[in-house]
Amino acid sequence: MEAKDVSSAGDDAALEPSRPRTFIKDIVRGATEELVGRKVVVGGWVKTGREQGKGSFAFLELNDGSCLANLQVIVDAAVHPLTQLVPTGTCVLVEGELKKPPQGAKQSVELKVESVLEVGTVDPAKYPLPKTRKGLTLEFLREFGHLRARTNTISAVARIRDELAYATHTFFRKNGFRYVHTPIITTSDCEGAGEMFQVTTLFSKAEKELMQNPRPSETDIEAAKLLVKEKGETVSQLKSSKASEEEISASVSELTKAKESLLRLEERFKLKAGIPQKDGKIDYADDFFGRQAFLTVSGQLQVETYACALGNVYTFGPTFRAENSHTTRHLAEFWMVEPEIAFANLEDDMNYAESYVKFLCQWLLDNCIEDMEFMKTFDDAAIERLKLVSSSPFERISYTKAVQLLKNVTDKEFEKEVEWGIDLASEHERYLTEVLFKKPVIVYNYPKGIKAFYMKLNDDQKTVAAMDVLVPKVGELIGGSQREERLDVLVKRITESGLPLEPYEWYLDLRRYGTVKHSGFGLGFERMILFATGMENIRDVIPFPRYPGRADL
Repeated sequence: MEAKDVSSAGDDAALEPSRPRTFIKDIVRGATEELVGRKVVVGGWVKTGREQGKGSFAFLELNDGSCLANLQVIVDAAVHPLTQLVPTGTCVLVEGELKKPPQGAKQSVELKVESVLEVGTVDPAKYPLPKTRKGLTLEFLREFGHLRARTNTISAVARIRDELAYATHTFFRKNGFRYVHTPIITTSDCEGAGEMFQVTTLFSKAEKELMQNPRPSETDIEAAKLLVKEKGETVSQLKSSKASEEEISASVSELTKAKESLLRLEERFKLKAGIPQKDGKIDYADDFFGRQAFLTVSGQLQVETYACALGNVYTFGPTFRAENSHTTRHLAEFWMVEPEIAFANLEDDMNYAESYVKFLCQWLLDNCIEDMEFMKTFDDAAIERLKLVSSSPFERISYTKAVQLLKNVTDKEFEKEVEWGIDLASEHERYLTEVLFKKPVIVYNYPKGIKAFYMKLNDDQKTVAAMDVLVPKVGELIGGSQREERLDVLVKRITESGLPLEPYEWYLDLRRYGTVKHSGFGLGFERMILFATGMENIRDVIPFPRYPGRADL
């Protein structure tokens, strides 16, 4: 068999399916003159269908998810039973010829079906998504997470999300970064907030043990105690009657067995599923990892290890916060983009962050304008906001200056009073970007008391070399800092934060063995999508939202 040259990969690496299918986006965006008369296979889901000509043919509005637009498909009753095709939600794979529609039609090309290859039927009485958007709220769609991607809104958000992910990898690749997969399971708390999901098998082990060997009832305990009492009385009677040594010994043995059985029953009676204990504390020695483990709140600490070896790196993956919050800006599971830059100070960090956000905005303008136009349904300023951010230099002010500006505000009363040392709230951040500067703002040099232990302590001993990128509509989009590379200072900061040193010994080793000045930041991916689309609730910009009380699918 002749070997193929696979030394270079690119567009030529695209696979040709056994039954070539044409994407609807390539039809509706193509030149009509070139398409007319072409035979194609198209697959998709029926958005609307209607029989015409007294049931002799049907019009189907077909969408395959490749773009927002639908393709009008015409099927004759002689080709396939129309009642199977017209219900909303039906999936079809059809083959036919592209034709120019009658003059005055909305579409520039339509498909005349010659054969129906596959059909996924739908019971219209049970299908939960209606033909029209009337009464179809985003809250309602969250109840049907397995179907909501078929709607225009969620499919547009999904394509925008995909483009932003691709743009992320493109930006960092162009700037010499390496992509590193950091662990989802961790034994260290990056944020020091303690709001982490614990990973353990102790509960399942204890429950399995209880199922195989159920806990005794109180009746079982009382019966065992009664047996011990009876055996004890028997021993006493034998001793009083001066029975033989053999009889007394045998009776004492039975009493001992009864006491041991009672002790085991009492121990099992006290056993609680999921919490084996030792010396009054939970015993993790028998847990899966032999110690406490958690779902990560950030991949930053781990990715720093590779920054100290490969130079510029980044990680992009899911993170988790066990925060019982029901706001429109919080999720229990969300995605973070976290680059780490070797030989970089805070100014370098701000430069990369600004360039990255601008790149993302321009990417959507260049590659996703159709879906962005649709998002104006929710926020008519969405595209203008992208243009503003992609073309305007970001304002840079110190935290101290930001507090001064906010304290001088007279045209608005903030819910949270502004004082030096507070963590700026979303209302403060949005006021800076939307009212005072009318563009993105980078605030830097925050008080050390409100920032994490790993951020570099400034010479004033009061602030750290931290920065936040604030944008209109969302507020904080990026948080970053120069990392503390001095071993003695880092040890002191960890201790002052009330954290144990032992879990961070490996992190301290990075400072012991070839320490390097480095910086990094984290971008909340869903917040970037909120900013870009103008959507109001973060639960609608992630495919499968997890929040308190909900973890569907």
